[in-house]
Amino acid sequence: MAYLGRPQPTTTSMAMDPECPGSTGDEASVSLEAEVPEVLYDGMRDFINTHPHWDQYSVITSALAGFLFQNGCQEPVVSQHYLDGLFQKP
Repeated sequence: MAYLGRPQPTTTSMAMDPECPGSTGDEASVSLEAEVPEVLYDGMRDFINTHPHWDQYSVITSALAGFLFQNGCQEPVVSQHYLDGLFQKP
């Protein structure tokens, strides 16, 4: 279900990806590539292994929505992703 291969060091890149998992079809998706501390990667991997209804896409989406919401973003779609993450609706 989730791609959890050890990431290779890369620069951050972004590209539009209409086939991105987790997209509802009416939202544009962006594919991200970024380096993260190994401890965060390991924590995400462990979480996904013990919560099979989550994948790396829903974890990252939930984390990003939480950050944006808690820092004042008032976009309805961001709020909905934030609330879905709180109630474990990936």
